[in-house]
Parts: sequence; structure tokens; C-alpha cells
Amino acid sequence: MQQRCAIMTTIGFIGAGHIGSQVARKSIEAGYDVVLSNSRGPATLAGLMVELGPRASAATTAEAAMAADVAVVSIPFHAYTSVPVEPLDGKIVIDTNNYYFERDGHVPALDAGQATVSGMLQLHLTGARVAKGFNAIQAAAITADSRPAGDPARRALATASDFEDAAEFVQALYDSFGFDSVNIGPLSESWRVERDRPAYGATADVEGLKALLAKAKRTI
Repeated sequence: MQQRCAIMTTIGFIGAGHIGSQVARKSIEAGYDVVLSNSRGPATLAGLMVELGPRASAATTAEAAMAADVAVVSIPFHAYTSVPVEPLDGKIVIDTNNYYFERDGHVPALDAGQATVSGMLQLHLTGARVAKGFNAIQAAAITADSRPAGDPARRALATASDFEDAAEFVQALYDSFGFDSVNIGPLSESWRVERDRPAYGATADVEGLKALLAKAKRTI
């Protein structure tokens, strides 16, 4: 088992789809307890609980947020205002979301390059410390692409946050999962790893990811 990246013990998941469930699998490997929720209720997660084992439990969204030392939001972007605010006050929240106007409807501020996906979640969760994470990697690769530190094939993932400790937590979590990382800076810069930018979905090491991030244009 790899070294835990923090003293926090429970990661709560708001959304348990492809990305959320994969992050939960790796979190358990890293020594965390996980509490998962979705929009359909805990009973619909019974099969996943059997797979994940005793360190996993299913709950309502509010219960998962309350139980979390750190939360992961992994739901369709259009539903971000449904994320409970009060239970996440003072907590780090990892935002895996992406904006797909085909699914989410057009958001003028995002279309015009005046906002970012994670920045909008931060405005909703005023008391939380939001960090971008796991948004630019395919779900299966979260487990398949894991590599030990120093491996020349180790992939790098990006994060961004307005809070240093939140970005550091995501970077440490990446490391415990088997990935290197690049801190883009504040959430206002997180557009660099959003959909349709060069770094989105790219498989690259640290220097390669930095180069791709630098090539990004603010509007498409």
C-alpha cells in the first residue's frame, strides 16, 4: 500500500459514476475510507459497495458531504448548484467536472471565456476550498495508467485552486495514486485544462503537460 497523502481519513463522493467510482477505488488503495452518493439514492450503489469492500459505504448526498474530510464532486456540470453548501464549509472539495454544452446547455460566461467550471463551483461553495482534479483523464486510465514514482512512463495530471493547501492535497493524492502533477495556479487559470484545450485528455509527463498547458487559448 502506498503512503497516505494526509491525515484525513474519509473522502466523500458526490457522484459515483465513471470518474467518481474510479477515484474511490484508488482512494481505498491509498488507505482512505470512502462514502459514495448519487442522485438516485444509496440503494442503487449496492453492487459497487460489494466490489469496493468494507472501507466503502453508500449514503445520501448530504450524508456523504457531512461525512467527508475531503469531498469529490463528480456530477454533470449543469447540476453543480445541487451540491450541498453547508456540510462542505471549511473542507477541500475536488472538482472533476467538465462543461459540455451539448449536455449542460450553453453557459454564456463559459462560452465567452469569462469564467471557469471550477470557479463557478467555488462561487457556489463559498466556504469550501475547491481544487480542480481528475477532469482531464479518462476514467479507466485512473487505475490503468498508475505508475510508481520515478517511472519514466509516469503520467502527469493538473490541478488548480485558489487555496494552496487544496492544490497540495490534490497533488499528494495524485502521487499516492501513481501520477505526477502540475499546479496550474488559481482557479482562474483552470481553463487551461478544460475541454478542447491541448492538455485535455493528453498523456504526458510533467514537462510535456506544462508545454501543453502553455499552448492553450482562452477561447476556442
